[in-house]
Amino acid sequence: MEGGEQKERTRQESEPSQKRGELAVCHPGYFKASESSEKCQPCPKHTQALSTGSISCNCQEGYYRAPTDPSTVACSALPSAPLDLVATTMHNAVGKIELSWSPPADTGERDDVDYSVTCERCEGDDCLPCGESVRFEPGSTGLQDTWVSVSELEPHLNYTFTVEARNGVSQFSSKRAATTLTTALCYTDPPKVMSMRLEDQGVTSLSLSWAVSRRAQPNSGHRYELMYRKKESDSEKDVTTYTVLVLEKSSVQISDLAPGTVYVFRVQALSPEGNPGSNSMEREFQTLPEVEVQSSMPVIMGAVVGGGIMLLIVVVILLLHRRRRNPHARQGPEDTYFSSSEQLKPLKTYVDPHTYEDPNTAILKFASEIHPSHIAKQKVIGAGEFGEVYRGVLKVPGRKEVAVAIKTLKPGYTEKQRQDFLSEASIMGQFSHQNIIRLEGVVTKFKHAMIITEYMENGALDNYLRDHDGEMASYQLVSMLRGIAAGMKYLSDMNYVHRDLAARNILVNSNLECKVSDFGLSRVLEDDPEGTYTTSGGKIPIRWTAPEAIAYRKFTSASDVWSFGIVMWEVMAFGERPYWDMSNHEVMKAINEAFRLPAPMDCPSAVYQLMLQCWLQDRSKRPRFPDIVSLLDKLLRSPESLKTIADFDPRVSIRLPSTSGSDGSPFRSVSEWLESIKMSQYSENFARAGVTTMDQVLQMKNEDIRNIGVRLPGHLKRIAYSILGLKDQTSTLSVFAV
Repeated sequence: MEGGEQKERTRQESEPSQKRGELAVCHPGYFKASESSEKCQPCPKHTQALSTGSISCNCQEGYYRAPTDPSTVACSALPSAPLDLVATTMHNAVGKIELSWSPPADTGERDDVDYSVTCERCEGDDCLPCGESVRFEPGSTGLQDTWVSVSELEPHLNYTFTVEARNGVSQFSSKRAATTLTTALCYTDPPKVMSMRLEDQGVTSLSLSWAVSRRAQPNSGHRYELMYRKKESDSEKDVTTYTVLVLEKSSVQISDLAPGTVYVFRVQALSPEGNPGSNSMEREFQTLPEVEVQSSMPVIMGAVVGGGIMLLIVVVILLLHRRRRNPHARQGPEDTYFSSSEQLKPLKTYVDPHTYEDPNTAILKFASEIHPSHIAKQKVIGAGEFGEVYRGVLKVPGRKEVAVAIKTLKPGYTEKQRQDFLSEASIMGQFSHQNIIRLEGVVTKFKHAMIITEYMENGALDNYLRDHDGEMASYQLVSMLRGIAAGMKYLSDMNYVHRDLAARNILVNSNLECKVSDFGLSRVLEDDPEGTYTTSGGKIPIRWTAPEAIAYRKFTSASDVWSFGIVMWEVMAFGERPYWDMSNHEVMKAINEAFRLPAPMDCPSAVYQLMLQCWLQDRSKRPRFPDIVSLLDKLLRSPESLKTIADFDPRVSIRLPSTSGSDGSPFRSVSEWLESIKMSQYSENFARAGVTTMDQVLQMKNEDIRNIGVRLPGHLKRIAYSILGLKDQTSTLSVFAV
């Protein structure tokens, strides 16, 4: 009897269900989602059904289903911690590192793993969240890639970074799949100079000292650069002479000064690598006036002066003799990559290389000589006015290989073309900032001259934006603008006026950092003849240039601010051409009539208002670059401020000159119109939507255009602006509300 019961129990367990009338009831371990004639299904992986007749299988302990997972799928677990977390110091960017890691060994059998990064900074035993003082790119949460760039870090502080892996079921457990790393920047940002004081004062000498911030650690290898000059009168402003000293300690005594004269002193700290800090302190101090002395003093002083003159004559004769013996003495080929510290002292005030009698002197002073054997060209990536531009590798013995861009000078050049070509290196070599393109060095001692700069993987900003139209959020675009503004602030602090600030002259690297480039002063500013306005002083890029610079050639930092406003418009419009296809004369006329470019589509209102401030007619009322950087920082710290979108001004808009047929008459068909604005791929969309006449086109709004299937913001923008022009072909300025 017992044997029969055992056989019956075994038979039932081997079958997924048993009949109850017409319906099958599932045994434990099986389920059926609804009461129907369908067969019972075995429970998915990591699930169980303990009772008879289950309509679903519950997750086993330690396993979960995401809210969006159907009840019929397997349960999954939390991921394990990320692996191999490392921090890499970005030597070309102050206060910046890159965190990278490997995916977790166990993803919990899910493919929706992402990462978040948190930061704590520690001084001694006290640790606090980094908060908004540290910036993460592309962000700190929801990361799909296994890396993140961290900037605005302070040197000599310990930072603890925690990287957590999460998947769709992480919310159901308090356990964290995280790994941590503690690191410190010990050599990046030089200390900040806090104050400068006069220790002693003489007729021909001054003794100074200065205090630095707590960042300066004992024996940290910091040096200081002191620059001083006479405070010039109005008649002397064109002949200002600077003296630059590099010092090992935070004090100095300066002799051989003029009596009763005011001197301007500026000091900044240098890192062990020789990079200048972003801060400097400037003060004015005066030597004591010369006073009458006893009658015997003139005799003594005469003897001293006479002896000094004789000694000076001897020194001059020896120097001239030495120069005649070796008139072409220059560095040998072995003195490559880095020249002497005397050549490469960082400056705080830009020195125009064209003021040097011998242009080669400026090149040797501001640029490092590289031996051509250390440069390997790989492929052509562009062409400039003077020759081709290559991507390549710089291989200096004892140093890590770095990718570089190589500008070359085409054969058959004149000596003037060579000097014009190398003048850009003389300018670029004076700059050291993370948002200014970095000069690696030059080749001047061999037949083929070259300029070597850091390589920017994503190329020119305007092309990059056009290739990624609509793919980046406003926050990311504003972050790029902040980098450009920081670079321009640095240039304005150096008293350098760019004159040709435009998105085409901004380069973008793999981390989407933007760097100002193109410092040549004699280049062709645009490819097409209509792109520039020729005056007696040269060519001007009309669409980017301030009115006073066009009319009076008054180029200042304020005119660069106007250009930056145009760059802002280009960035928010994803590389759209400013003023579209208007001619230069139409652009100048419109600006003089107070027309300003309308807000790009989906542009935050705060960003557009800043553009309008940059385009004020009165240059004295435009914001300065420090103001612009400060405002962009505030917007980035408060992302919600970017959610309010600027409206099109219904009172003023602009037409595209291509909004009529070749004979000046309105377009005869929708397809002809779309072809004229290079949007013919949407002809079928318009036809399917029943928009077959130009009268129907003229009634369309943005929402109508979206409804027919135009999704890319750049395409939507071009079609909408073309319709604006079609509203009124009789005037450059037209009235239309989108």
